[in-house]
Amino acid sequence: MQNTPQQNEHSTAENLRLSVVVPVYNERATILEIIRRIRAVEIDTEILVVDDGSTDGTREILVGMAQADDLRIFLHEWNRGKGAALRTAFEHITGDIVVIQDADLEYDPAEYQRLIQPIVSGVADVVYGSRFLSAGPHRVLYYWHSVANRALTALSNMFTDLNLTDMETCYKAFRREVIQTIGPTLKQNRFGIDPELTAKVARRNYRIYELGISYFGRTYQEGKKITLPDALQVFWCIFRYWRWD
Repeated sequence: MQNTPQQNEHSTAENLRLSVVVPVYNERATILEIIRRIRAVEIDTEILVVDDGSTDGTREILVGMAQADDLRIFLHEWNRGKGAALRTAFEHITGDIVVIQDADLEYDPAEYQRLIQPIVSGVADVVYGSRFLSAGPHRVLYYWHSVANRALTALSNMFTDLNLTDMETCYKAFRREVIQTIGPTLKQNRFGIDPELTAKVARRNYRIYELGISYFGRTYQEGKKITLPDALQVFWCIFRYWRWD
């Protein structure tokens, strides 16, 4: 892996284009708001929305939207999972930096500038936005959910030799070249995509940074989707991608 030349630490994103990848499944209540918030960010941005077989009216909202220069919409005929949605979007990115954004308003697009700054400055190839480092407000929710997140992150770190605090965070930012390299190798369809991405950027010795982000978590009643079977799949994928690419 070739490192890019280091830039001045005060470099800005003025001359960069951002590709924001938004996997969507049954987010009728929030899809328009998240697109509005992304568009409010003062960076040249393309938004790639992948509807993963929504059945609650989200799909109809997206189909009714005019596709513009900054918005492209892709439709899966059935629910295949977050990983599958990401893989679809990764095939179409054109920006210099790629950011993953959930559609449920748990993560704030206003933090993009901070999230991508290590890449813009030339010191990082990948940035993880951690929910467990101190920065901004954090909604207080499930204790055992946070324990499971930390345990899976610790297990992942044992095999990747990283010291991440939040392997499963949605907010991951990549130089385009990273996605172009590892994107075609991705296999996971659901939440196993997170340990797979982590293992593959670690194996290729990309420069990974982490910073604290705000987190406006939601309950299962409000639409949170990750479940125990997903956690078990993540556990399996940590071992799977430690040994095989």
